[in-house]
Amino acid sequence: MKKRVIIYFVVIAFSGLSQPTNPSKIGDSIHKDPFLNTVEQSLNQFYLEYAGIENVDSLRQILEYLPTDLPVYSDEVYCDRLGEMNEMSPFHLDCNQSTLSTIKYFLQKRRGFIKVVLGRSPLFFDMFESKLSAYGLPIELKYLSVIESGLRPNVKSRVGALGLWQFMYRTGLYFGLKENSYIDERMDPEKATDAACRYLKKLFGIYGDWNLALAAYNAGPGNVNKAIRRSGNKKTYWEVRPYLPQETRGYVPNFIAAAYLMTYHKEHNIFPVKLNLHNIETDTLCFKSSIHMGTISKVIDWPLEEIKELNPIYKTTYIPKADPPYCVTGPYKKISLIAGLEDSLMALEHSIFGTDEVQVKQIFVQDSTSGDTIQKTLNIYYHKVQSGDVLKSVAAYYGVSSDAIMNWNGLKTSNIYIGQHLRIETEKKVTVPKPKPKPTVSPTSRKYYTVRSGDTFGHIAEKHRMSQSRLKRLNPRVNINRISIGQKIRIR
Repeated sequence: MKKRVIIYFVVIAFSGLSQPTNPSKIGDSIHKDPFLNTVEQSLNQFYLEYAGIENVDSLRQILEYLPTDLPVYSDEVYCDRLGEMNEMSPFHLDCNQSTLSTIKYFLQKRRGFIKVVLGRSPLFFDMFESKLSAYGLPIELKYLSVIESGLRPNVKSRVGALGLWQFMYRTGLYFGLKENSYIDERMDPEKATDAACRYLKKLFGIYGDWNLALAAYNAGPGNVNKAIRRSGNKKTYWEVRPYLPQETRGYVPNFIAAAYLMTYHKEHNIFPVKLNLHNIETDTLCFKSSIHMGTISKVIDWPLEEIKELNPIYKTTYIPKADPPYCVTGPYKKISLIAGLEDSLMALEHSIFGTDEVQVKQIFVQDSTSGDTIQKTLNIYYHKVQSGDVLKSVAAYYGVSSDAIMNWNGLKTSNIYIGQHLRIETEKKVTVPKPKPKPTVSPTSRKYYTVRSGDTFGHIAEKHRMSQSRLKRLNPRVNINRISIGQKIRIR
């Protein structure tokens, strides 16, 4: 009876998956089953990325092979390979009917998904492994993001979970992932990965079993604790599994299947699809002032869509001013160009979105009393938001309404941020508030960080919101691969 239930679940879990046939109609599909949503959205995004280059038939050929191209192995071979993986892993990668059924389903019906995530893995796996190692976690946890998001930072579940690691809003907030009108740090690959590491470490500390920790990551500790009690206080996932929510019963088999196929993909004639960028070819630059991605795109001829794709943390194309500053990630050559043209970037940004000079606009309106058409003069100001400003106080200062300011600036909410330029149209002549003077800092002042246990050069760079290449320039004599506890690293 138990065997029949497991097989039934696997069939139901993957029913309804179909390749999209018209890239022009592809959107963000939301399925009731979270894993189906992950698979569907990952493939949809792949089709969207390549729809302008390839036709549908070509895309299918990229992702799929004919049945005659599928290598066939016995269950014993699968079990032997899982056994080899088990010897090098703290997970219980059991070879049972549920695991085998899931692996075979992927091989027969969802080879394209594995190809897509293999193609995207170079963009994230180096960073995943670095983070996991820093927290003392198993490297195999990198495969968890495969089943959570298909390695897509912008995948969203039907219940609102978001990002590579599918954080719900409150859980993300608990682990320090911020959200406002312009940013959602659940979609920041590095910050979300760091939060996921801390969460997974906490769950393993509770259960002492990695498979149960994965189940708790999916269903929540409350549901896992309830299943443990119903099982008679069993201590392993496979003993507790029959008492878990149905969705979570398939979660660990999905994880094992993903780990197996990402490891043995060549043996099954599965190879990664083309990816335009590799993690080691990217760099990061942080901005002291707010800036629009459109400005960056114009100055260095970098497609706006690519900037957005590589910086999913931003909800819009606006990068707000913050402390510590927000950054943009991109190909090394593009980031080097930005660094060399920062003055030109800011000059163009200022000319488009803000200026201290008052502009004048003549408009014609109908007089409410006489009915005559009369000419009015509007003064156009660009107010630079300062510390303590709120939309209501800015509106009052210029004698206009908050709704009008939101309309002139395309704001969806009343949230404004330091450094933002707000367009104001008013008949009233006012003096634009000057920015508050910043405290002077000696150009020769330096700041150092003392290396602690567990620190790596990359971790120090990330902690202080800078690229490794910039940190290296500040420390030319430091061997980045051999730093020691107590060593001083210059960070400013």
